Amino acid sequence: MKKWMLGGAAALALGLFTLPTVLRSGSDDAPREGATCKAEGQANLDFTLKDMHGADFKLADQKGKVVLLNFWATWCAPCLAEIPEFVAAYEEKKDKGFVIVGVLTEDSADNLKAFAADKKMTYPLVMMTPQLEDAYGPIFGLPTSVIIARDGSVCKRHFGPMSAEQLEREIKSLL
Repeated sequence: MKKWMLGGAAALALGLFTLPTVLRSGSDDAPREGATCKAEGQANLDFTLKDMHGADFKLADQKGKVVLLNFWATWCAPCLAEIPEFVAAYEEKKDKGFVIVGVLTEDSADNLKAFAADKKMTYPLVMMTPQLEDAYGPIFGLPTSVIIARDGSVCKRHFGPMSAEQLEREIKSLL
């Protein structure tokens, strides 16, 4: 009886271990036209968000670019560590069709203005909405980044801070 219980437990563990791979297999595993990644599906870009000045920012206007959608907060230490590397990457690659969209999750636009100026953040910064979190979340921890290819394919979700080297590796083939 013990052998059957051990065998059943092993089979269950193997099944649970391989389930994510099985669920991801199929037509979405192939790179989509214009992307060089295993797409997790299509990004929902149908959002008009407010920037720190209250102006509309249409996420759909970024289609055709490689987008790093970065969910962050001003009080988040790992988020702060990413900012200088993100600024440098954005400045270096924006003319090649790369954009970082910083999505502030838990602060006000007024606080963001002074913060962004102090940190010399040159990439677009917008305010979080519940609808955006529904589309790309849930956001359990910060920072969380979503890399979107030129064709709108979600290529990667990254949890935690990204180094300059990680960012370069993730977007190199997409540019």
